[in-house]
Amino acid sequence: MPLRLSPTLRERLADSPRPLYGGWACAGSPVTAEIMAGSGLDWVLIDMEHAPNGLESVLAQLHAVSGYDATAVVRVPSADPVVIKQVLDLGAQTILVPMVSTAADARAVAEAAQYPPAGRRGVGSALARSARWNRVDDYLRTAAAHVAVFVQVETEEGVANARAIAEAPGIDGVFVGPSDLAASMGLIGQQTHPDVVAAVRRAFEAVTAAGSAVGVNAFDPDVARAYAGAGARFVLVGADVALVARASEALAREFIGEDETTRGSY
Repeated sequence: MPLRLSPTLRERLADSPRPLYGGWACAGSPVTAEIMAGSGLDWVLIDMEHAPNGLESVLAQLHAVSGYDATAVVRVPSADPVVIKQVLDLGAQTILVPMVSTAADARAVAEAAQYPPAGRRGVGSALARSARWNRVDDYLRTAAAHVAVFVQVETEEGVANARAIAEAPGIDGVFVGPSDLAASMGLIGQQTHPDVVAAVRRAFEAVTAAGSAVGVNAFDPDVARAYAGAGARFVLVGADVALVARASEALAREFIGEDETTRGSY
């Protein structure tokens, strides 16, 4: 029988009556990625932009996540077409590209993810996991059906161009990044500042008006629910490293508290 690939995030969003909630895999570990994938979350973001991940560790995490229902998304470190090609060849079916601020940026990303004549992705499917070493029938001609491309709007310029970015051919959705957006607005570290929230919502409106899916990062549960209510279709609600950091701090408070005299004893 022909080998079938998993659904992309684009397909999952089209089939879901509710927003899809995801978790960040930042530790560079297939173990923590598997823990996140088996949690019941809808999708897992394997991060190459701000995490210690290279091609080999991303491949290991794709393997780890593949045994679960969660959809794997790989955030590449930049719009570099070589990196996009390599990550797709690893078998990543959904990618997220950061710092896209214009429609021209978005078109270049889409071209990097598609084979000619639509794009300029290099052809190596016979050698790569993407086509399962030519076990996926007619992969070269149907690759666009197996790959979803999302871009990240995280500057004031990007918000102003959000609709045009969403309408770029080959772009399946837009993810809004409040942290870098706040920084671009002179409000670094203030992701929930009213002006930042207003900019995020303007991006939502523009992307939705284009008929595309919009997502956002929001670790505060109340903020995440508010953004989902405002139209976000996919929301990152936590990260492996943040969960471990906060839980370990809670353990320290529980058993050590403010008394430093017990630190280091058994």
